Amino acid sequence: MNTPNLSAGPGRLKRHLSVFDAVVIGLGSMIGAGIFAALAPAAAAGGSGLLLAMALAVAVAHCNATSSARLAARYPRSGGTYVYGRERLGDFWGYLAGWAFVIGKTASCAAMALTVGSYVWPDQAHAVAFVAVVALTAVNYGGVRKAAWLTRAIVAVVLAVLAAVVAVCLTGTATDAAHWAVGTDAGWHGVLQAAGLLFFAFAGYARIATLGEEVRDPARTIPLAISTALGITMVVYAVVALSVLAVLGPGGLAHSTAPLADAVRAAGVSALAPVVRVGAAVAALGSLLALILGVSRTTLAMARDRHLPHVLAAVHPRFHVPHRAELAVGTVVAVTAATADVRGAIGFSSFGVLVYYAVANASAWTLTREEGRPPRIVPVLGTAGCLVLAFALPSASVLWGAAALAIGAAAYGARRVHARG
Repeated sequence: MNTPNLSAGPGRLKRHLSVFDAVVIGLGSMIGAGIFAALAPAAAAGGSGLLLAMALAVAVAHCNATSSARLAARYPRSGGTYVYGRERLGDFWGYLAGWAFVIGKTASCAAMALTVGSYVWPDQAHAVAFVAVVALTAVNYGGVRKAAWLTRAIVAVVLAVLAAVVAVCLTGTATDAAHWAVGTDAGWHGVLQAAGLLFFAFAGYARIATLGEEVRDPARTIPLAISTALGITMVVYAVVALSVLAVLGPGGLAHSTAPLADAVRAAGVSALAPVVRVGAAVAALGSLLALILGVSRTTLAMARDRHLPHVLAAVHPRFHVPHRAELAVGTVVAVTAATADVRGAIGFSSFGVLVYYAVANASAWTLTREEGRPPRIVPVLGTAGCLVLAFALPSASVLWGAAALAIGAAAYGARRVHARG
């Protein structure tokens, strides 16, 4: 497959990242986001159908990841589906995908920052969230390689904590496999809504695609990194969800604000709860670090095309990062984190990101066999799955998400009219 030759140059980002780096950045985006933030609201929506919802979210995520990997290998540039939509479907659809990604992932950043605050200092969660955003924006400003090294350390800590939680839950006396059974409370709407909320946890592989301009040998690296990161995350999530559900049950999980910490307490190992809280904070920091990285790259791509202020398209001559885009994104996220609600942020984020991936799947449908087209069923199921899950989300998330997309579409239309005038 031939891909555009994009070497580093003026206004271009430098190809620093290996397969291992890209996988770790993907893991840092995913592992932590769902386990520590989305499990409880998903259980509240899906009840005993939580595991069904997770299976559905995994299926949709797999389709999205496959489509994104094929497209990213074909178009290894910063911007992800913003680029793919423009190349395959037209300018408006690429713009809409980019807009959906930026607003959705800005909400994700806020949710992760608030998760850090709620575990580190619950009474001052918003203040801690603000400080976390400022600190990690500074890390990203120093260069993507520094961010990748920090993410490696974070992922290692989180995996160790999750392994300890699984061991305690599955060997404790409070474990009851009957909690895995699907009961009469699991209606289809609740399961679909839970799957939409859990999808928030599986969207981190987009970070790998949006870094397409910074990975070495992108045609090989991006598909391999996406499939590896998503596969590892699926296994980790499934094992942890089964373990926590076996101890707390659907009802206990739904009402928990710190489900993994509550699970180890219920399993009779309260001494591990503080370690879990630290692990949760570290996991959320890892997700936040990678999220800011991805949003700033899409902002860079849209600014290059003047869909956002062109001043944000600058690349730092020393650090080779989109420094103005990173500062702008960090500022918006910091303000949002100081005022937002974490559960509302998750729903809003899921809506935006599901729309983003619907465009990705539609773009993948247009690939030819010579361009690396995935099996036809993949983009079909991916597009349908994304749209169904998006509109099954809580009504407030759908309404606010649709309003945000309408504002973006109106801005696009106004810009086109002004350009013609």
